[in-house]
Amino acid sequence: MLPPRSPSISWCWKRRRPSSLSGPLSSRVMRSHRAHRPQPRPSRRSPSRLSAAASQCSPSARSSWLLLLIIRSSSSRGYTRKGMKIACTQPRRVAAMSVAARVAREMGVKLGNEVGYSIRFEDCTSERTVLRYMTDGMLLREFLSEPDLASYSVVMVDEAHERTLHTDILFGLIKDVARFRPELKVLVASATLDTARFSTFFDDAPVFRIPGRRFPVDIFYTKAPEADYLEACVVSVLQIHVTQPPGDILVFLTGQEEIEAACEMLQDRCRRLGSKIRELLVLPIYANLPSDIQARIFQPTPPGARKVVVATNIAETSLTIEGIIYVLDPGFCKQKSYNPRTGMESLTVTPCSKASANQRAGRAGRVAAGKCFRLYTAWAYQHELEETTVPEIQRTSLGNVVLLLKSLGIHDLMHFDFLDPPPYETLLLALEQLYALGALNHLGELTTSGRKMAELPVDPMLSKMILASEKYSCSEEILTVAAMLSVNNSIFYRPKDKVVHADNARVNFFLPGGDHLVLLNVYTQWAESGYSSQWCYENFVQFRSMRRARDVREQLEGLLERVEVGLSSCQGDYIRVRKAITAGYFYHTARLTRSGYRTVKQQQTVFIHPNSSLFDEQPRWLLYHELVLTTKEFMRQVLEIESSWLLEVAPHYYKAKELEDPHSKKMPKKIGKTREELG
Repeated sequence: MLPPRSPSISWCWKRRRPSSLSGPLSSRVMRSHRAHRPQPRPSRRSPSRLSAAASQCSPSARSSWLLLLIIRSSSSRGYTRKGMKIACTQPRRVAAMSVAARVAREMGVKLGNEVGYSIRFEDCTSERTVLRYMTDGMLLREFLSEPDLASYSVVMVDEAHERTLHTDILFGLIKDVARFRPELKVLVASATLDTARFSTFFDDAPVFRIPGRRFPVDIFYTKAPEADYLEACVVSVLQIHVTQPPGDILVFLTGQEEIEAACEMLQDRCRRLGSKIRELLVLPIYANLPSDIQARIFQPTPPGARKVVVATNIAETSLTIEGIIYVLDPGFCKQKSYNPRTGMESLTVTPCSKASANQRAGRAGRVAAGKCFRLYTAWAYQHELEETTVPEIQRTSLGNVVLLLKSLGIHDLMHFDFLDPPPYETLLLALEQLYALGALNHLGELTTSGRKMAELPVDPMLSKMILASEKYSCSEEILTVAAMLSVNNSIFYRPKDKVVHADNARVNFFLPGGDHLVLLNVYTQWAESGYSSQWCYENFVQFRSMRRARDVREQLEGLLERVEVGLSSCQGDYIRVRKAITAGYFYHTARLTRSGYRTVKQQQTVFIHPNSSLFDEQPRWLLYHELVLTTKEFMRQVLEIESSWLLEVAPHYYKAKELEDPHSKKMPKKIGKTREELG
């Protein structure tokens, strides 16, 4: 394992000669090597319709280049004749949108016509679209309406090394389709891929190594492990700024908290140095940042200044920032893992894989020869880092995937052709949850309710909540709650220089009952303001997130007709809203005991998240949206409920005896017998 953060290291760059590096970049540099690119070698395998293409050029450039070639050769190959289409999947929404925009620009067409993109809750395509960029999850949903992908002639799975949950499912499905559709062309592309393993999985498909356009990158390692990688990053940025030729810097950190701390440290030290150094623009980029601040990283660097972008691993593949010459890689990332026994997700800082380290280094060689400074030793890279990231399918909940596969008619999940099979226990838990939600019957077959749930592109519990809203006549409010929950905890913005104002603005939205009603209140007030961006700014609410929530709500509203749920409103009766939410999330309940909150079934000790509106109230019974392990086992988005509602919405799952409070029982009133009476 790489070393954890510990007390900071000493540094003093200005005592060194300007022509040399100091601190983590020079006194500890063990060696550097120039990352040469291998020459393309012809494949000796026989031709096949499946190709594992391990390209060495940049991901966005590679995918656009390959697909432009396919489009331009369509007249001779016939890939887009008779209404046929070409699909290219990306693991992230940002990548699908940005690459589609670039390809449309290069082809000289309007985005949404011949070239378009399709992501969850957003479709920028038309009847004329022949080249569709999409997230891998969207191509999975295409299987529901078209199990053989009959309208597609070419399918390209890009960034295959990221091994997302949906990508791994796609591998098994596409492999099966390609076996009985010999005319279908499949490309599996990545800059860092275990080609031999993928080739074997896809029936010994040929491997093509495409020489890339990347400039050479010098990679530097430290002589000894860094005690505090955050401090080392800050020191190294200043050393690069003072000693290195012009060029922007990209720093990889694990999350929002670290990025804000690093930006604050850099700005403080630059302020103290004043005119002794050139101007240094410090720009953060992470998911919860408002879009107008995110856009600053793409603006050209002013003359005489240098830009440093401090980013999460979103900048590994999803974003291309022009002008980056130097990359700082501390060797860590945040990784999500799932414990099926407790039903809890944890987001922990772990060493990144060699594949991720190589991707990070590649960001330095886009516009000119670059340098990558790895703040760990060469020995650690060779012996302590895993070759590839652990596939997401082995560390996440599988409820949505199991429901999708069941709706496709795949019932024997234990023998499905996974590249890396998920844990047996996680599969069983997913089946158990779907049975409890009424999506599966006792034989493991999909029910009518399960088919409706599969039509909604959300988590099974969320789709169950939407279906239950018809019974309680509150589908309008439930759609809003579902849309707000889909935005992933990025509604409120809390800038460091206005923490008190942001917290007060958030408290003003609080309603009795819990966080779900707070989200409903935020959306309702925003709608009453005419969907105003100024209203969002004044109330420290992220306009981008609200706009996305509105898009999600409109999409879900359009899908209600398909699942035969009518629109209705509860007219302010929030009891009905809370009951509908309980119908979907009865699996996630906790009650207050003398030692704190415990989950009802697993008896897991849990805590209310400090950002919750119920943090200071501590009601007896709670329902939570998700359970996340950070510093503690926190319940996020909690709702106050009554124990009797659990028996009303899930009598098959809860028994009255389970919901009794053992501490409420009193001693019997009758008087016991004396010792003499007992003899």
